[in-house]
Amino acid sequence: MTTTTATTMDPPVLTGADRCDRCGAQAYVRAVLASGGELLFCGHHARAVEGTLRPQTTVWQDETSKLHEKEPVSAE
Repeated sequence: MTTTTATTMDPPVLTGADRCDRCGAQAYVRAVLASGGELLFCGHHARAVEGTLRPQTTVWQDETSKLHEKEPVSAE
């Protein structure tokens, strides 16, 4: 008997190397299109296109919460 487990893979975390396709700023949103391909956006441009683009995506990976995270401060 063979057991197959299906898993869904989360898209990779966006890094500082990922750039907005509109302006080149750091990308915080990945839009994976149902028709194939992906687009990367900064927070500003993601908000500008979300209403139109999001219904056409299979994944809308929004990491804009990183914009509000604070770096830990050293006690030294």
